[in-house]
Amino acid sequence: MTRTLISSGSRFEEEIGYSRAVVIGQDIWVSGTTGYDYAKMTIVDDVVGQATQCFENIAAALAQAGASLDDVVRVLFIVPNRADWEPCWPVVKRFLGKAKPASTLIHAGLQTDAMRIEIEVTARKP
Repeated sequence: MTRTLISSGSRFEEEIGYSRAVVIGQDIWVSGTTGYDYAKMTIVDDVVGQATQCFENIAAALAQAGASLDDVVRVLFIVPNRADWEPCWPVVKRFLGKAKPASTLIHAGLQTDAMRIEIEVTARKP
């Protein structure tokens, strides 16, 4: 089976040695994605803005793989601060409300203190 690597263009992918997403057959694994705007290499301070940017970054990777957020079957959320999770619920519903994937939430530290949420998804092409 063919293995296709998807890049967001983030310098981190090249520096660290990973892909934004990997596609094998109909399955797509998207790396943990933070709220960075990769075009500008900036990140907003608020968690809702970061969650929105996470989903925009994930949607772009899925589109490169021939899929969409509606094809997500599993999602993992990582938030350092428990209080940041509930404000993200409307964002999650807006982006994943149709797919309603299996979901897990973990409270853990992220790469930098500026990062307030990280989202990882698995999708299956239609």
